[in-house]
Amino acid sequence: MDDANKPIRTKRTGAAGALCATILSLFAMTPAPAAELSSGIMQLYTSVSIYPPSASAMTVCYGFVCRRREMLDFSAADRAALTRIMATGRTNAAAERAAVQKAVIWFDRRMGPILGTNKRVAKADFRANDDQHNYDCWDTTRNTTSLMLVMQTWNLFKFHDVGNPHYRGFSLGQTPHNTAVLLERATKVEWAVDLWPRGYLQPPDVMTVAQWVTED
Repeated sequence: MDDANKPIRTKRTGAAGALCATILSLFAMTPAPAAELSSGIMQLYTSVSIYPPSASAMTVCYGFVCRRREMLDFSAADRAALTRIMATGRTNAAAERAAVQKAVIWFDRRMGPILGTNKRVAKADFRANDDQHNYDCWDTTRNTTSLMLVMQTWNLFKFHDVGNPHYRGFSLGQTPHNTAVLLERATKVEWAVDLWPRGYLQPPDVMTVAQWVTED
């Protein structure tokens, strides 16, 4: 960068400097989204009146449609663990998707004892009559999307971006369901990352959205 294009920095002192520091601290208190988010992703958060994830924290939803919630503030150890996991997927897109599965298992293990979701079961919904220990598919879609957005902010993806969530259940006899999505950069193929059909510490389903929408 040449001198003409360098940002101008001025030294603030006294009351003006104190006012600036106060304003900056107020901004720092407001959670910032991990990236500029699409309307499809934003709907996951506005629909339940929570903030999108930031680079340092995310709201974890459980209890069915986020009726229960807990903040996950990522520690340095958390970030190091996820960075190690995602480093195993640097060779190609398929390896990166496998690494994402491991990252979701890490999330399950990290939050299970805190929330009580270490008792959760596959495909839980209101019929399980145990909302305090379970996720429905809205919760898993929101949580998985948030986790992936955080990792995207940390530049841990080489082959994918976080995509818009997808929904199915429009055809006769198909159960309504939704999933988090990864978009493969090179091919533009969308990949479902679906934790809801799996129990505690089991890897989420990963398949193309084209296949996922035909499942039940």
